[in-house]
Amino acid sequence: MPILDKYNTLVKPIFTERSSFLKGQNKYLFQVHKDTSKTEIKKVLKEIFKAEVVSVNTINYEGKMKRMGRFEGKRSDWKKAIVTFKEGSSINFIEET
Repeated sequence: MPILDKYNTLVKPIFTERSSFLKGQNKYLFQVHKDTSKTEIKKVLKEIFKAEVVSVNTINYEGKMKRMGRFEGKRSDWKKAIVTFKEGSSINFIEET
C-alpha cells in the first residue's frame, strides 16, 4: 500500500450536473485514491478545507475494458467519495461555466 499524504488522497473534485444538485444539500463529490478509507478522507478534508465533515460515503468503480482495433486494454479502477459537510460550512472551488 502506498504512503499517502493529504494531497495524494484527493485526486480531483468532480463537477457534473449531479454534483451541482448535491451542492445545495452541502454534499460534494471527489475522486479519491482507491486505497483510502472513509476516516482518512474525512481527516484530510478537515485539514485542507477547515470545514466540519458530517459523513463520507464511498463508491468503488471498476475500470472498463476498451478496444482499439485488435488491441484491448482496461481503464484504471477508481473511487468516488460523496462528502457531506456541516450545515453552514462551505468550501470554495474555481468552477468553469
